[in-house]
Amino acid sequence: MTNPDVLVIGGGLHGLSAALHLARGGAQVTVLEGEFVGRHASGASAAGVRTLGRNPLEMPLSVIAMEMWHRIADLVADDCGFHAHGQLRVVASDAQLEAETQRISRLTAQGYANETVIGQDQLRQLVPGLNHKFIGAAYAADDGAADPHRTLVAFRAAAQRAGVTILEGAPVRSLQHSRDGWTVETKAGRFAAPRVVNAAGAWGSRIAAMAGETIPLSAKASMMMVTERLTQTIRPVVSIVGRSLSFKQSSQGTLVLGGGIQGRYDLDSGRTALDFHALARGAAAAAELMPSVAGTRITRCWSGIEGKTQDLLPVICPGKTEGLFHIFGFSGHGFQLVPAAGAAMAKMVTTGIVPETLQPFTSDRLTLQGAAA
Repeated sequence: MTNPDVLVIGGGLHGLSAALHLARGGAQVTVLEGEFVGRHASGASAAGVRTLGRNPLEMPLSVIAMEMWHRIADLVADDCGFHAHGQLRVVASDAQLEAETQRISRLTAQGYANETVIGQDQLRQLVPGLNHKFIGAAYAADDGAADPHRTLVAFRAAAQRAGVTILEGAPVRSLQHSRDGWTVETKAGRFAAPRVVNAAGAWGSRIAAMAGETIPLSAKASMMMVTERLTQTIRPVVSIVGRSLSFKQSSQGTLVLGGGIQGRYDLDSGRTALDFHALARGAAAAAELMPSVAGTRITRCWSGIEGKTQDLLPVICPGKTEGLFHIFGFSGHGFQLVPAAGAAMAKMVTTGIVPETLQPFTSDRLTLQGAAA
């Protein structure tokens, strides 16, 4: 039996970030990953680093995270392939443009200055070749994108340098609490610690259930496509209001297409399956956005399973039993929050105090009992 100070269940980016910050605070930390680090949501991410279009409840945490991304090498000794070329939400009607203008006005009134509205001229300067049907956009100039696999390597290496032990192939079979703390049975053996962080992603509610908690959670299998290399012409990440599309060009020239195109999944086996009809619709949306890319060959497609809550906000809170903490359910937009959410989780685990930035993310809001309270 191994006895660290904290056991982190789940080796995705949020688990690794929490482990890194805890270890740098002096804790002995072991990460238990059921398959391999970054197998699902983290490894299948479009790696958007955005404040653009965030739920206002996420904005305080997102702003801190963006500051951290702009100096991410200070945290993990690598820039994670992050480039702040901006993000755009393009619109095709006056009504959509007015809705974006009003949304950004409400953000500005709350003190946020990360987004502006731009018209056709500036839009076409930023994205040459954009379909002329798009008349404007919401624009966040300091946003951008990173390389998901480089980010995983960097966070894993930084955590290990800080003394974190990472065990792969260690799916959790049971979770038991006693006055001495927590005992976790896994395929790789038994582990005990006074505190446990549930960072199990789409399986987060199953881990919570092992501790006697019911936290509603569904899942999805967002798919990604990568094309052959093209001449570099696109800098910002582009999405379309009302459509499931995220469109960017990597530093290698490939187009990376995602944004919520859904495949099929099985939580019990951890397997995903591509939906080629949905992929075709995503490719068509990309050609609609940028007519010049029509006919570009797609070279790779993949997907991973991620947790999805009813309100699309994460669960980041203490559990109902002493020493248990949850961080999961990011619903497809957790990548940008990774450095700040991990730091806030470490503070919560260490002090027992829920930081103000995490207070909207209690699990109680998802239950009938919590909603009625």
